[in-house]
Order: sequence, then structure tokens, then C-alpha cells
Amino acid sequence: MGREVVDYVVEKTRELMNAATCSSEAKEAAQAWLDAVGTDREAAETKKYIEELEADIMPIDNLIGFAESEAGAQVFGADTAKNVAAHAKEIKAAGAKYCDCPACAAVEAILEKKDSLLKQ
Repeated sequence: MGREVVDYVVEKTRELMNAATCSSEAKEAAQAWLDAVGTDREAAETKKYIEELEADIMPIDNLIGFAESEAGAQVFGADTAKNVAAHAKEIKAAGAKYCDCPACAAVEAILEKKDSLLKQ
């Protein structure tokens, strides 16, 4: 993997880790990957990191369904859940495939480099 790709993914990984919406599992996987960059553990940690990111990113239809559910209303609050659902429908209409919260946006950017990351 090229230095440019690594630098980009390191930057996006730090954005992910600093996002309030980042799960603890993604944060742990991100830190493990950062710690492994440039070591003999890099390839193995890259695979684990990609798997975690793919599991964590929220597809837009799932976000809409959750925001419109009773559970979504409990998590977000009723008014915020309605706003989240409306926003999600708006970005879906504009072509979004995933949630655009800071964590999901960083994950989407990292996953765009997946093929380059896995070439080693």
C-alpha cells in the first residue's frame, strides 16, 4: 500500500476516533490498526479493521428504519428522531448510501481505500 494511501487512512482514522458517534469497538480497532502500521502486524490488523468498519457503518435505509422506530425515538428523543429520519431521507434522495454522521463519513472514506489497504 502506498504511503499516500496510508497517510490518508491515518488521517481519516483519527477523524473516526474523535467522532462522538464512533463506537467503542471501532475506536479499539482503529487504535489497534494505527499501532500496527509499519509493523509485521499491519496486514492482519488491516483485515480486522476493515471487517469492523464494514460491520459498523450504517446503511441509509437502516438509519431511516431505526430513526422511525420506537427504539429510535427512545435513543434520539421523539423530535430528534423525526429530524434524523427526515435528514436521512433527504440525503438518500441525493444518492447517499450511508449515514453521514462524522463516524460513518470517516468510515465511508476509509472503505473507499479498502482495495489499496488490502494489497500488501
